[in-house]
Amino acid sequence: MEFHVLTIFPEMFKGFLNESILKKAQGKGVIKIVLHDIRDYSKDKHRKVDDTPYGGGAGMVFTPQPLFDCIKAVKKIAKKAPVIYLTPKGKRLTQTRVERLSIKPACRQARFTQLILLCGHYEGIDQRVIDKLVDMEISIGDYVLSGGEIAAMVIIDAVSRLVPGAIGREASHEEETFSKKLRRKKEYPHYTKPAVFRGMKVPDVLLSGNHAEIEKWRMRHLR
Repeated sequence: MEFHVLTIFPEMFKGFLNESILKKAQGKGVIKIVLHDIRDYSKDKHRKVDDTPYGGGAGMVFTPQPLFDCIKAVKKIAKKAPVIYLTPKGKRLTQTRVERLSIKPACRQARFTQLILLCGHYEGIDQRVIDKLVDMEISIGDYVLSGGEIAAMVIIDAVSRLVPGAIGREASHEEETFSKKLRRKKEYPHYTKPAVFRGMKVPDVLLSGNHAEIEKWRMRHLR
């Protein structure tokens, strides 16, 4: 799986991409993350990418030229990748939508092998970019962030977990919150060693080795 991130703050991703599962998945070659600095495509001598909005109003808006040129350049590398604009007005990101971005659930084959993630900033981007080049708009929640970088990280993390070989145990994502039969539920309580900690005991059934009873207990305690 290949992610192309279009941003004016590529340095924000450095720590995020070099830790935990994402670092291991990149090391194994099962995912690839490429950062593209939108400012590199600006024709302004100061690498400016924003301007005041027509009609007035507070804030600045991404100008179309750098975005058009950046997206067109990335599309030469990722020809079939959808362009996803991260914006509060987009469709809400859910586990179902994550699966639609990563796999065909019925056959576990890749739906997309590449994604282009466009990180917005300021008051937004020129509508002509959306009309002409954006394939879908996604929001990670009903709140405002400083930019789309955090939203892009969320999508990369969520989608990467579904890429075969990205996580150590292939079945683990099937058991996570909002996956399959747990989709409409939350999660059951988790315990680990020691069996008794400061007088608090792990439920006996989890120590029994009876997997059928453990499964029943977990289903009863979803919350």
